[in-house]
Amino acid sequence: MTTQIFLASTLYGTATLAAALDSECFAPADRRILLVSNNAATPETTPALDEMPGFEHLRGRFDEVISWNETITPFHPGGWAPRPDDAPLWERHLRLAWDLGDDDIELAVESIQVNPALGVCQIFTGAPVTVYADGLMSYGPTRNKIDPLVGTRVDRLLHLDLVPGLTPLLLTEFGVEPEIVPTDAFAKVLAELEDTGGTLPSVDAPAVLLGQYLSALDILTAEAEEKLHVRMLKGAVALGHTHVVFKPHPTAPARWSRILEKEAQKLGADLTVLDTPVLAEVLYQRMRPALVVGCFSTALLTASALYGLPVARIGTEALLDHLTPFENSNRVPVTIVDALLPELTARKAVTDQRPGMDVEGLNALVRAVGFAMQPKIYPSLRPDAEDYLMKHLSPGTWRYFKRRRLTSLALPGGIPVQLAFIPRNATVRRVARRARSLKRATLG
Repeated sequence: MTTQIFLASTLYGTATLAAALDSECFAPADRRILLVSNNAATPETTPALDEMPGFEHLRGRFDEVISWNETITPFHPGGWAPRPDDAPLWERHLRLAWDLGDDDIELAVESIQVNPALGVCQIFTGAPVTVYADGLMSYGPTRNKIDPLVGTRVDRLLHLDLVPGLTPLLLTEFGVEPEIVPTDAFAKVLAELEDTGGTLPSVDAPAVLLGQYLSALDILTAEAEEKLHVRMLKGAVALGHTHVVFKPHPTAPARWSRILEKEAQKLGADLTVLDTPVLAEVLYQRMRPALVVGCFSTALLTASALYGLPVARIGTEALLDHLTPFENSNRVPVTIVDALLPELTARKAVTDQRPGMDVEGLNALVRAVGFAMQPKIYPSLRPDAEDYLMKHLSPGTWRYFKRRRLTSLALPGGIPVQLAFIPRNATVRRVARRARSLKRATLG
């Protein structure tokens, strides 16, 4: 007997799995379990994916649905993993609790670098692993060094072709081959969800603003993210869109909608704030937006790649400067969106939908950024990074890198090694300050 366990935390990820199953990306199995994990900061107040509108359309691909949160209660899925010595005990417990018996187990997980996926893989120590990626992070490097006992069991990376021609870096350190989930199969699955969220307002061809709740990830403060949403609204109205729909993140605080509503009144725009937790792709099918605006949401790429909708970005350049540490796993998604999509305030670029960079250039950029993020995991990418920086480092591409980072890695664009001591030398700093004060005194 073979049992396949599919770990999912989002409806989008479950739709990706459904498309993969429909396309026979997985071998036949005697039993298929969907293991649902609610990774919200406070799962008790946030609906899990199997409680969201549309899940019933995906449910039929699986024989059983099990809650990971209930399995490990009172622990949080994102903060718990078995102690190494306890992993065999947990496997025995789960085989009894889930009636697995002596079945051969196959795992399909997302974000294997962190829990809960990492913890599940550590429990089922002998199971082969498929990693599936439903967003832009698959194009970036593995965020942490993975234990070879886990990494060597990964046999493939399933991903959506959100940027045709762009090759994922994720897990390539283990020789894992990427495999595309057929786009038409994914589009077909999304079409099944079109009628979900029956209470959605009827708005024809609006500008859709995508909220991401970046403050929950400590990327922006709540106030900064509110200002970002207001900039989205102002930019859309400046382009002539009077009907605007704001789709907040499911865990976003309600006060954001009120701030936007006040701004919309000032601008004379008709703003609709959604309170139904549906996929953005449902809106694309039901409203056919005239424009989709966001920061670096994956839904921007699905709007463009799957539905041919006009898209625009805003806030990415400031975000690239703000992201810390440099190896922050959101850096590659932000880089991709910034390099590909037009800036909201550039009217002609938005109208023409000109890609900011060709796929060949984007591949080279992502490999260079990937090496700068994780040089110890991807040492083989150093020649690619050096070549890119020597040929393409310019005022237009500097925002993707940091001089301090390039210096620490002895890469082109950094401070030469023989001069690297200067910023840390107290005597040199005192002399420089003295020289500046004398210059000011002379000019004064």
